Amino acid sequence: MEIDIQGRKVGLQHPTYFIADIAANHDGDLDRAIELIRLAKEAGADAAKFQNFRAPKIVSDYGFRSLGGQLSHQAAWTKSVVEVYEDASIPFEWTPILKEACDKYGIHYFSSPYDHDAIDMLVPYVPAFKAGSSLMSWPEAIVRMASFGKPILMATGDCDMADVERAMAMVQPVNQQIVLMQCNTNYTAAESNYDHLHLNVLKTYAQKWPNVILGLSDHTQSAAPVVGAVALGARVIERHFTDSNDREGPDHKFALNPANWAHMVNEVRILERALGSEEKLVAENEKDTYIVQRHCLRVARDVKAGEVFTEDMLEVLRPAVEGALMSWDIPQVLGRKAAADMPFGKEVRLSDLA
Repeated sequence: MEIDIQGRKVGLQHPTYFIADIAANHDGDLDRAIELIRLAKEAGADAAKFQNFRAPKIVSDYGFRSLGGQLSHQAAWTKSVVEVYEDASIPFEWTPILKEACDKYGIHYFSSPYDHDAIDMLVPYVPAFKAGSSLMSWPEAIVRMASFGKPILMATGDCDMADVERAMAMVQPVNQQIVLMQCNTNYTAAESNYDHLHLNVLKTYAQKWPNVILGLSDHTQSAAPVVGAVALGARVIERHFTDSNDREGPDHKFALNPANWAHMVNEVRILERALGSEEKLVAENEKDTYIVQRHCLRVARDVKAGEVFTEDMLEVLRPAVEGALMSWDIPQVLGRKAAADMPFGKEVRLSDLA
């Protein structure tokens, strides 16, 4: 299974596709957003992603105030939830400008929409749709994205298998170009978050939906989970991206800075080289060690022509030169005569047996 994203093949037999989620890290500044696109490209990202939402269309002021306090990562916000979302929102008018900047720097433009107007607005600009985890609770919105025939990337944070099965059952009849992404949506950057990534869910997804492409949308800092996910079959990776973790704003603390992002990409590229073939064979760079490290049959003393080979006349030693008999050939040597004199240490070949 593979999909095509703006001419780039994505699938198990292709390099991992990296999405730098700039999200709210533009801090309301268009020029800054464009600079982050450039930095993401330099750090090895294949796509720069934003998020299109408008506060009244994604959050309920009454609903959040009625919780009696801000929860999880929102507890650290000094502004109300609605105010933070208002500050983080991107005007629709930025879209063609951001797309043009992505084209300029040779990186794909993505955005995650969170309402129907945003979905429809993005159709001419994105090569694929990315559905954020929260839309697992609103799968009709994911189906709307999928209906445009572009690949659909679905994050599956803060949901259970029933949610994923529901969404997949609704999306698959509409669009088979699916990237299913394991995700954990705790954005606190806590060290304990590594205990909750559950990368092994990727195995479950692969077994249950063998024709989807696997991915990971992650909000931790280490390269290890990403490398592990790729080893488990993920070929799309999304992480938040910023130029500095010291900036103020909801997403900067848990995002990767350019150096850490580049390190992550480099580690995955090394892994991809190391994964190699599924066929067990003598590797190309083992041609010499195949000789010097393997053991073959050698005579344990000088042997005269006509002597009958007994077990004490044989040793199994390195190197194993081409044509030498091996340890498993001992039965066909014992009881045979030496065809010619053999010096101590010489390898035993079929031509040495009379």
